[in-house]
Amino acid sequence: MAEDLLIEEGTKEEKYRSLLPQIEALIAGESDAIANLANICAALKEQFDFFWVGFYLVKENCLVLGPFQGPVACTRIALGKGVCGAAWQRCETILVEDVDAFPGHIACSSLSRSEIVIPFFQDGCVAGVLDVDSTELNSFDLTDQEWLEKIVKLIRI
Repeated sequence: MAEDLLIEEGTKEEKYRSLLPQIEALIAGESDAIANLANICAALKEQFDFFWVGFYLVKENCLVLGPFQGPVACTRIALGKGVCGAAWQRCETILVEDVDAFPGHIACSSLSRSEIVIPFFQDGCVAGVLDVDSTELNSFDLTDQEWLEKIVKLIRI
């Protein structure tokens, strides 16, 4: 199935445009949120070869590691801490060109250089965040933000 999702050529926009309906189809018939989050991670990792892509879910008043693709990650993140905790607290996407310049950045991996974190909502409250990391500076832009925000709107917890 992963081979069906991978588009090797094309602009970033074209890759997202092709991937979005495939993610919709992957999760359409499945009611289990964890299974859907896992497949979204896998699809994003396959399409873009991100260094790390995964979800943190709001549980017990902190963000708890959910499905992900990539190296070992931080397990719990407090509200307002690091990029993920800040996106949760602000209820908005945070795009970081250089993680070393972000005050309070949590370095789960020293290889991570740039990051984008997109919160997703349930009943008007943040239910979790999608976190994507790159080993390169300035990897993420408004195209990533636009399309990743569309993807997280598909999530039902």
